[in-house]
Amino acid sequence: MENAIDLRQLSTQQFAAVGLEQMAYIKKVQLPEGMTGFGVFSADGRPVAMAPTEEMAQALIRQNELEPMLLQ
Repeated sequence: MENAIDLRQLSTQQFAAVGLEQMAYIKKVQLPEGMTGFGVFSADGRPVAMAPTEEMAQALIRQNELEPMLLQ
């Protein structure tokens, strides 16, 4: 495989950028007043949006032509 990348050789910054333009992550988060929501995070961990449901978070991600990934 000619284009293979050895992830063990990447710097922290390079590793954080893997998938930056292809995917975003969804994580359940606690909101004020004990409510739960779903945070949308870029591949490098930056928060980019909040949604009241996982389905809405997925829709937000897909609208921006990214693939949603669920973090547990």
